[in-house]
Amino acid sequence: MSLLNRTLTAIEPANHELAQQAAAQLTKVMEGDEDSLGLLKDLLLKYLAITGEMHPAAPDKCTVICCASHGVASEAVSAYPEETTLQMTKSYLIGQGAAANAFANFADSEIFIADFGIKADNIDIPGLLDCRIGNGTDNIAQGPAMSREQAIAALEKGIELAEKLIAEGFDCLLPGEMGIANTTVSAAICAAICKKTAAEVTGRGTNISDERLAKKTAIVEKALSLNQPDNTDAIDVLAKVGGFEFGAIAGLMLGFAAHHKAVILDGSNCAAAALIAQRLAPDCVDYFLPSHRGGEPAQGFALEKLGLTPILHLDLRLGEACGSSILARELEAMLNLWDVVSHLPHDPVETPFQQAYMPNLAPKVTNKTFDFYLSTMQDLDTQAMEACKERLDNLVKPLESLGALEQIVTEIAGIMGDELPNCDLDRALLCFTSKVSNPLQMQLTAASSQSAKADVTIAHVREGLPLTAAFDFGREQGEFLSLSYPLLGLSMTEIDEHAPFGTTAELLRQELLNADGSLKYPADEFLAHAPEAVQPFIGAMIGAIIAAAHNSAFIILDDEASEIIARYTELLCPAVRPYILHVQPLLVKADCALSGGLIAGLGMDIAEASLYMLNYMRTFAESKVAIASDGPGAERQQN
Repeated sequence: MSLLNRTLTAIEPANHELAQQAAAQLTKVMEGDEDSLGLLKDLLLKYLAITGEMHPAAPDKCTVICCASHGVASEAVSAYPEETTLQMTKSYLIGQGAAANAFANFADSEIFIADFGIKADNIDIPGLLDCRIGNGTDNIAQGPAMSREQAIAALEKGIELAEKLIAEGFDCLLPGEMGIANTTVSAAICAAICKKTAAEVTGRGTNISDERLAKKTAIVEKALSLNQPDNTDAIDVLAKVGGFEFGAIAGLMLGFAAHHKAVILDGSNCAAAALIAQRLAPDCVDYFLPSHRGGEPAQGFALEKLGLTPILHLDLRLGEACGSSILARELEAMLNLWDVVSHLPHDPVETPFQQAYMPNLAPKVTNKTFDFYLSTMQDLDTQAMEACKERLDNLVKPLESLGALEQIVTEIAGIMGDELPNCDLDRALLCFTSKVSNPLQMQLTAASSQSAKADVTIAHVREGLPLTAAFDFGREQGEFLSLSYPLLGLSMTEIDEHAPFGTTAELLRQELLNADGSLKYPADEFLAHAPEAVQPFIGAMIGAIIAAAHNSAFIILDDEASEIIARYTELLCPAVRPYILHVQPLLVKADCALSGGLIAGLGMDIAEASLYMLNYMRTFAESKVAIASDGPGAERQQN
């Protein structure tokens, strides 16, 4: 029996029974509130099913960048020349300043670079894994990409590499790829397997112009018409319109699935490879964890076909395991939370929080206090932002291909007045609570803050005092923390410690938002319409936001209640907008209703990822990689 057939035979469903046992335990401990975790609960349970362990250790991750050349690159479907494939391969291993390097560093993942068919002679790059199948594929606009035998070889080379990595102790795969014109190939694979037209699946890839996009779409359509891939035969699709690295990634996925190991999917090209793997062994999808929804339309169709729903929505358009690296951190956060929850109620963890209590007496707060903050709010440092943006434009990647991460780090640069802010910024979580806090909530906050490496202040809000007192209490806390912590998570617990998680958010949503989610009231009216019990929390949150922004902290929001209050604060004081990171549902679509800092912690990780990108990636000039010749990158990138 061939290696491919042995591997396909070994793939079986994940351990769903164990996941059900874990779900039952989660229900018991959280007293029916487990659904407040949303898709994060699904992420946790699926990983437990993959490992077949109730308490698995943190994953040992490996980032594998599969490199290969595509004949269709000669059709000028990319903004970059074909030789960029070899140049970037050198960048991974010699300069070590590509996105793959930065994000593997962020995720604490070992990185491997493999040549499955780069078009070049006598490649001699230290550390490059030789898995070559051929000297690049043929042009799919003129005929099949490869022979059926080569397609099988690509799959088996991937399986061989998977078995080698697993033998070395790795149990979580973060696959990525490098190959100029590969989004043309992934579009064709997706169109064939998902039965879509070229126009439906073809995207801008390396941020190409309208003219080149039209040409690229026509090439995909021609490749499909000419080669007629059989969508019921994955190997035929791979041979007709695929690429060596797509077969290799599919093989890696199959190999990890056969050994009950996790695979975290990245972008569109990774999703296309997953379609090949799914066609060969449908049960392999049990071992796939989707990370993000990127900018290529093909990925959306592929994820739908795979039956996978990603959590991250960062507008990433680069396939070097960037999104999967961020999800790997979120997976570890959920495993840490599970480790705490699963030992309750008999073995709680310590909660070494700083406690702050709102004074009994109402301080004298006038409009002058509020006006002081509004009138002295600092503008962002535009010079630092422009310098940061220029560096981002010239890092070795397509222009603006890292989406929200580029926007986040530019704002941090402007807030701090530093075009290259450090990765290790101190972080804190300010969590407003009532007189008595829910013990389970405190355990969950302890778990999530530990994962986010954030110091926690629990600020107790009193009832029965004027709103100005709550505002001043929040102002003091925001003022104090923002002097020491450039990254400040802002959260609150449920007002009633016995209420189900998400109750406060639901109250605010019903009273303060329209049916479409827009704000219902003007800035000067909304407090009067807020539920009376929530008003002191609103006052404290507004005070904290304004004071922290005034002190140039980057404010990272938590659950929906925090989000609604912050949106009204922005309406009340527009100057705070650049200082606030809206995490859910803008960047994280997890349907998580849990308050107390979990979502803010994920936001801190996203901010840290953006800082790793800025600090660890190198420019085109430093890496000796060709710049874009088409699209906006041709005008702004320098070499």
